[in-house]
Amino acid sequence: MFDFKAARHHMVESQIRTSDVTNLEVIKAFRNFSRENFVPKAHRALAYGDAHIDLGNGRVMIRPRDFAKMVQAAKILSSDIVLDIACGRGYSTAILAQLSDTVVGLDNNEADVVRATIILTDAEVTNAAVVQGKLKDGASKHGPFDVIFVNGAIPEVPEIWTNQLAENGRLVCLIQSGSIGQVRVYTKINNIIGETIVFDASAPTIPGFKTEEVFDF
Repeated sequence: MFDFKAARHHMVESQIRTSDVTNLEVIKAFRNFSRENFVPKAHRALAYGDAHIDLGNGRVMIRPRDFAKMVQAAKILSSDIVLDIACGRGYSTAILAQLSDTVVGLDNNEADVVRATIILTDAEVTNAAVVQGKLKDGASKHGPFDVIFVNGAIPEVPEIWTNQLAENGRLVCLIQSGSIGQVRVYTKINNIIGETIVFDASAPTIPGFKTEEVFDF
């Protein structure tokens, strides 16, 4: 029988902590959740590997080390309200919920919204909810958000997302137009959006995103 507990420990120690993830609360969050419960059954044995996991419909669960570095870059506070865009089956929502006050997971796939809700309930995550909607629209009725987190690559950031950031809010995403992209943090201060490049990474582009339909900073 596959030892998922040992695999999770190895993921944290050999992938996450060796990739400059030093925030102890972030590390603790990754230790707390069984990643294998959030992936398709056919891929459970790959849940803790150093690779993206195919969730179907062109979507992936971001590789652990990149995801952890993105979470750390968000500098999440325990009082923060977080929007988790393209949350899939809810793993990212579960991790973010351990660090924040409230998380709204957003996905456009009805089946994944149902799955994520069930998995999060079973995992006793009580400060998160997953809603269905168009990813490009965000979730303005639940905002403004202190943090917006994006799962998957996009060519640029839609202006409607930055409009949903609170003052001093951070948007963390992977900007990619070719084979290699950059994880960037966009911060809103005095209604002005600043940009910081954090590290190089790559992932499949979230289906439905096109350069001409987004706001260019």
